[in-house]
Amino acid sequence: QVKLEESGGGTVPAGGSLSLSCTASRRTFNNDAMGWFRQAPEKEVEFVAAYSFAPSRWYGAGYTVYGDSVKGRFTISGDSARNTIHLTMNNLRPEDTAVYFCVADPGSDLTWKGYFHWGQGTQVTVSS
Repeated sequence: QVKLEESGGGTVPAGGSLSLSCTASRRTFNNDAMGWFRQAPEKEVEFVAAYSFAPSRWYGAGYTVYGDSVKGRFTISGDSARNTIHLTMNNLRPEDTAVYFCVADPGSDLTWKGYFHWGQGTQVTVSS
């Protein structure tokens, strides 16, 4: 089983910035990509961002994709040597408050929640 360790969550004032990191215990063997989803209380799981380490039939190496609500504010990057992704979140809003889940090894769609491995989640709280 792949273990995903998230770090960097916390509380930040509106307009501020926060960075999350996620390290996988090993590389995945289905599709070599990782990303982030989030879930606010009583809401559906929402796609945040994803990063593809290696090319596939659908995505090239280094391909990134973002959810509509975070485009222009969040940036995802990857460090293949350390099996790690980073999410830099700028201009944070109270509505960004959620538990952020690291994910790894997607199916054919990086934006869909059908990833094979999920982290335990890290809380991000944006105060007004």
